This record gives sequence, structure tokens and C-alpha cells, in this order.
Amino acid sequence: MTQLRTIIIEDEATSREILRNYLGKYCDTVHVLGEASNIKEGLALIQKQQPDLVFLDVEMPFGNAFDLLDKVPDRTFETVFVTAYNQYAIDALNNHAAYYLMKPINIDELVKAVEHVKEIKQKENALEGQVLKAKSTKAEGKITVPQQDGFQVLEVSDIFFCKADDNYTEIFLEHKKILVSKTLKYFEDALSDYPFARIHKSYLVNVGEVVRYKKGKGGSVVLSNGKELSVSASKKPTLLAYFQ
Repeated sequence: MTQLRTIIIEDEATSREILRNYLGKYCDTVHVLGEASNIKEGLALIQKQQPDLVFLDVEMPFGNAFDLLDKVPDRTFETVFVTAYNQYAIDALNNHAAYYLMKPINIDELVKAVEHVKEIKQKENALEGQVLKAKSTKAEGKITVPQQDGFQVLEVSDIFFCKADDNYTEIFLEHKKILVSKTLKYFEDALSDYPFARIHKSYLVNVGEVVRYKKGKGGSVVLSNGKELSVSASKKPTLLAYFQ
């Protein structure tokens, strides 16, 4: 990738100018296609330009960044939130954004955000149209799963994915699922020696069962059993690094 085709959606003219100048001076892979000052203009600009990257203010007149993103269900661009408010950070990173920048913008953080998006796009482009083949070998080994009356032994390779359910975890096998009174973080640690990737706040996936990656809304993977799982933007580099 030579250039990240980019748009800026921000209601404050001064903030747009600062960001545009910083990008021009410090991020030579960014090409700013246009700017918008509200959700309506931003949506029209996205539809017209089909950008790779959108810098998006959270709070704007007549709605916010989440309202805009909900209107683009099949987006293929990455989003960097730029805001003076930090209460949206967790929701943004878990569901929508590749990166989250606080105002006033720190130049080093801005450069990191752009490099992060560039890495995602390069890996996505390299895998596009390819039959996915994980670099890692098939997961081989056993794991003990605590039960009320003792524990159960599972073959690691039989696990398709694990799903968070508050302080419980659902373990999905080929023909059944098991509910365990442990957090998803517990299994993320327990399976750290095997090719399992945390792709979302709710999902830990057996990379060997991934057969397709879809850019779509934030990204998703399709497993060999047909199940499709969402991939958080912040988790994309970790997942994509498993593949050729």
C-alpha cells in the first residue's frame, strides 16, 4: 500500500485544520480526500470516496460517531476516533475503532494510529482472495475444564472457539457447547501455548478452524463449521499475523 485514502469528519474547523496539518507533516502515507463537519456530510463523503481510513470525532451536532457508523453496516474502512471525551474509549475500541486519540492530539500517538491502520490494511490486502492457511501447526494437546463435580479433559484441537458470558465461558465443540465457571481471560491464558487468538472482547478462536476472513463491518472470521464471529478492529493485527 502506498497511500491511505483518508477523510476527516470533525465539526470544529480548527480541529480539522490541526489534524490535516499534522497528517501532512508527519504521516506521508496518508492522502486526505476530503473533510466533513457533520454526520450527514460525513456519510455522503464516505459513500463517494470509499476511503481506507476515517478520522472521526465522537460528539457532533445531530448525533455522534456511533450513529454514523451504524449507517455504514458493510464498511471496509478503519476508524480512528478523535475526541476530547474519554468515556467512549472502551466501547470504541471493542466495537468500532482501530485507534482512539484524545484531544489535544499527541503527534507520536497520531503516527502510531496511522501505522496501526497501515499494518491492518497491508495484511488484509495480502490475504484478500487467498485460501487461508494458518502459519501455526494444528493445536495438539489437552486442557482440563473445571466442572461442579470435578473436571473434564478436552482435546485442544476439538475446540472451535470460546465465548465470554459474564464470569462464565461457553466452549464450542463440533456438536455441543460446555458452560464453564471461568472467565474468557482464564482460557486465553490457559491456551496461550496453542494457536488461539483473542479476536474480540467476547471471542477466543482456534485459528486452525478459520477458513475465511471478511473485511465487512469491522471484520469477521468464518470457521470451518460455518460459524461467523466478529473481529474487533484493535484485534485485527493479532489475528492476521497468524496467516501467510
